[in-house]
Amino acid sequence: MTVFTFKNKGSALRLDEILRKELPLFLHREISNSKIRRLIFSGAVSAGGRQCREPSFCVRADVEIKALIDEEKLFFEKDAGDISFELTQENVLFEDEYIIVVNKPSLFPTEAGMVKSRDNLHDAVVRYLHNKNPSLRNPPYAGIMHRLDRETSGAILFTKTRSVNTACHDMFENRTVKKVYRAVVEKPADVHGTGGFIQKPQSGWSAGSQKACGAHSAVEFSVECYMNRISGKSQAAKWGSVKKENGLWSKTNFRVVAEKHLNEKKVLVLECELETGRTHQIRVLISEKGLPIVGDELYGGCSYGRILLHSYMLEFPHPVSGTLIKITAPFSEEFSA
Repeated sequence: MTVFTFKNKGSALRLDEILRKELPLFLHREISNSKIRRLIFSGAVSAGGRQCREPSFCVRADVEIKALIDEEKLFFEKDAGDISFELTQENVLFEDEYIIVVNKPSLFPTEAGMVKSRDNLHDAVVRYLHNKNPSLRNPPYAGIMHRLDRETSGAILFTKTRSVNTACHDMFENRTVKKVYRAVVEKPADVHGTGGFIQKPQSGWSAGSQKACGAHSAVEFSVECYMNRISGKSQAAKWGSVKKENGLWSKTNFRVVAEKHLNEKKVLVLECELETGRTHQIRVLISEKGLPIVGDELYGGCSYGRILLHSYMLEFPHPVSGTLIKITAPFSEEFSA
């Protein structure tokens, strides 16, 4: 998010007219009238220190205007191809009075974006909870504790009461949440020649990762680097490895659990255990080792229709009782061992 601040330098003008004139100077590109109106309607613009949701609002001379803009969402968010999804008991992996963990489908956003009419998982959780208790006068609360990319499927945690938000936030901040993903990657001609493989036992892997997968059953490796955004502000967001002083340390442990064919391509199914939680972390680290995820064209993967990345397992202490909760999310055939 970036805050752009400027003043109405001329006579009194409509808010949308001022934004139409000033924002291209900051963004270094044209911005459509519809996007300007969406910014205003979303509450991202203030005039004179007060939020303004009316495009025709008249702004007097020398009044300060602030616009809070996420350029990735403003210019690159698309809803074409989103699936329709309604949360049912079948997709609830765990629920009590404090938290709910659901199995997110692929091609469905986790949360609302600039397009307010676009459906998303957060709204689906709220609807599900409301349908369970229709006597509530107001929609029930659902707090997003972590996020999955639109194309990533699998387990994701929401809180049902604000009273446990701090405890849940601290779990992720202090890395007491164990997160294991499954990814399908394109197999290189020589799996041992990509560099970075460490064939030695690593602790903490789920039981499912012990399944034999032929000659590669013992292949384990770790990838770590410092990460930051490497694309320009006006381009689709892309992260990559950078110098230590310019990024955040990131590490993922990988283990090959299967070798198979997918659409006549040789692929490997990996289990990926995160030690840190950075944006696009698995996608970046594995692609930089020459093993791009199938469908992840942003990071060099082949076209597939979705990115084959699945949030397979969450393990964490319950925010109230402290009891260890371990949840696995069913996955499709592509991810099977």
